[in-house]
Amino acid sequence: MSLEPLLASRRVILVVGSGGVGKTTTTAALGLAAAVRGKRVLCLTIDPARRLANSLGLKAMTTEAQTVDAQRFSEAGLHVAGSLTVMMLDTKSTFDELVHRYASSPQARDRILHNRLYQYVSTSLAGTHEYMAMEKLHAVKTNGLFDLILLDTPPTTNALDFLDAPQRLVDALDSAAMRWFIEAFQESGKLSFNILAKSAAIVLKGIGKLTGGDFLEQVAQFVTDLNDLFGGFKERAQEVARTLRAPDVAYVLVTSPSPMAIQEVLFFSERLEEQGMPRDALVVNRLHVAPSGTTSVEAARQAIQSLGLILDEDAPERLTLALEDERRQAQLDGAHLLRLEEALARSSKAPLRIHVPALPYDVHDLRTLAEVAHILVP
Repeated sequence: MSLEPLLASRRVILVVGSGGVGKTTTTAALGLAAAVRGKRVLCLTIDPARRLANSLGLKAMTTEAQTVDAQRFSEAGLHVAGSLTVMMLDTKSTFDELVHRYASSPQARDRILHNRLYQYVSTSLAGTHEYMAMEKLHAVKTNGLFDLILLDTPPTTNALDFLDAPQRLVDALDSAAMRWFIEAFQESGKLSFNILAKSAAIVLKGIGKLTGGDFLEQVAQFVTDLNDLFGGFKERAQEVARTLRAPDVAYVLVTSPSPMAIQEVLFFSERLEEQGMPRDALVVNRLHVAPSGTTSVEAARQAIQSLGLILDEDAPERLTLALEDERRQAQLDGAHLLRLEEALARSSKAPLRIHVPALPYDVHDLRTLAEVAHILVP
């Protein structure tokens, strides 16, 4: 099994799964495999964990694009025909870029950037972070600088949030309250309730008594500028949503054999199927493999002696117990994996499965990352 077809045919690969299952390592390994094959690759992360940077030999991820130095690949014994660039999403700067790009005038741009509400909306409002992730993905996909974009998403529940973010934003901007503010402000440039329906005016006046008229004025100014800023923001959000369903986008689900991780990845798989999004591949990381044959204490002792090793007297017993533990863990993983396979068998189209064995070391540099890449894309 290989993920080669996805690297060859897709522009965007979203790597999703719960926390701690090796999702970031999978993203970096796929990026390295694609770069080796001559592609210009961008790994975009909205998870601030340092593992991705460390595995690529970087000190830290930044919000600026960093291209991994070719010398690093050479030192790791790798021939990379393409390039590998990494970047961490910054919600505020992404929102600021949109304001600078789409504001109808310098005055409108400055009003938005200096509005106190904007400082909150652009950093803390629920859903903003997830939506700006999709904006950034949409922007880098359309600029043509990269052949392949890999998005390392947050843990599963947050990943579900960003999949729904464009539609949630459309619903928010199309709400009755938003329309009231725009209608009450646009005619004269001042907030006026006279032109509104009586029920709407009563609601807004009630809010004004609690918050003060100045606050409502700022809200109305901000909402009106925001509506003007995107010039049909609903259409733009829908365009971003279409990016998630484009034929050149693939979804790679990542899990471990643990029951909780399998439960989460099955839930996410079902949500993708409900929304008409593909489930192209499923990577099962850290799968224990049963040692072949049986090992007795005497056989372990002879093996140690034949290798000329000088170990503690109880080393053969400890080695035998370790092998038995590995065999039991492999049986347990197999039982958990069976549940996953049974659930996938009921799906209309089961994803490609790749099993990555549990490694005896952490993936912390380009050499070990290349080993994972070779498993995913031989």
